[in-house]
Amino acid sequence: MNKRKKALITGITGQDGSYLAELLLEKGYEVLGVIRRASHFNTTRINHLYNNKRFDTEYGDLLDPVSVSNLIGKFKPDEIYNLGAMSHVRISFDIPSFTLGTNTLGPLGILEYIRYHAPRTKYYQASSSEMFGATRSKPPFGLGSEFWPQSPYGVSKVAAFHLTRIYREGYGLFAVNGILFNHESPRRGEIFVTRKITRGIALILNGKQKEIRLGNIYAKRDWGHSKDYVNAIHLMMQQKKADDYVVATGETHSIEEALEFCFKEVGLGDWKKYVVIDKKYFRPNEVPYLRGDAQKIRKLGWRPTYNWKSLLREMLKEDIKNTKDIYES
Repeated sequence: MNKRKKALITGITGQDGSYLAELLLEKGYEVLGVIRRASHFNTTRINHLYNNKRFDTEYGDLLDPVSVSNLIGKFKPDEIYNLGAMSHVRISFDIPSFTLGTNTLGPLGILEYIRYHAPRTKYYQASSSEMFGATRSKPPFGLGSEFWPQSPYGVSKVAAFHLTRIYREGYGLFAVNGILFNHESPRRGEIFVTRKITRGIALILNGKQKEIRLGNIYAKRDWGHSKDYVNAIHLMMQQKKADDYVVATGETHSIEEALEFCFKEVGLGDWKKYVVIDKKYFRPNEVPYLRGDAQKIRKLGWRPTYNWKSLLREMLKEDIKNTKDIYES
């Protein structure tokens, strides 16, 4: 009888963590999620998973390596997916020390534990397209492109990327970097631009909000769906040899295009009547354009099932439904 695989996921309460946990449970895994202690419950995205006997969560924090090491030692996972991070690029300028500590020293602590105590455990590091920043390389950006981060968040992810590579090459660990370009879903946090748009539109339709305040709407991004991207994450962890991969759709669209599409989709017409550009939401350093080269992961058979329009449609549908339910209940 085959032994059931066990996976530990940091960042379990985020969109990626919740979708990945669902995927792994469907595949028969035991899953332990790491939750950071907060003064309020933040398990909305995973509450439905607690009915599964193969799923559980425990408290831990990437800034407290002892807590994470204790969980790894107790649970003895076959695979560790490090999705936990301070993940908001604009806010990383306000709390740079916290960002670097969580996003760089956190992964280092896990890698050190694996190196000394669990060398057969597979490790996944959530890397980011923000590492490319204002790169001088020509798009699309891939593993051979220059990293030129434009934020403390981007810097923290570059450091964690190289630490993962170094521990793979230097100590022979199965340590993988997945450079994921922007990925969204109805579970995306409300402070991120795509949810600000789709949720803002839902509130406008319900008469609960008159405007949406945004920063740089001319930034162009390669947008995919989190559900597609966690499939890619799992796929790269099942290979015989650890390596690094880029996950992207290969298409780029501006925030302005997203606004135009979403407002027309719900029949509100000209988005300019509802959107206010607020300097508060501009970054000190802007990243104007990101488009990814996912040829390597595509060779393993991965393909995105969503495009940017079907992604935004799903987000609009869910936000409109949820907002209506809230105000009619």
